[in-house]
Amino acid sequence: MSAHELSAAEWQAFQDEHGVGAVVEATVVTVVPFGAFVEVAPGIHGLLHADSWNRTPQVGESLLVRIAEWGPPRLSVTPAG
Repeated sequence: MSAHELSAAEWQAFQDEHGVGAVVEATVVTVVPFGAFVEVAPGIHGLLHADSWNRTPQVGESLLVRIAEWGPPRLSVTPAG
């Protein structure tokens, strides 16, 4: 399931439980020149901007991230540490 297939209710349910500032475990799904896309819940992906890294994450790696900004279907995260 992609983020575009999630209903507004599913996004809202995740947002209600994990608001801005929440720390969640995420899995790196793709690394691109400007950042990494991470999955914070099934079908909910966020962007971890490259300027927030102290090292390049690897696909499949688990990271703790902090939810920085909501805007379904977009989610921005930052490193939690």
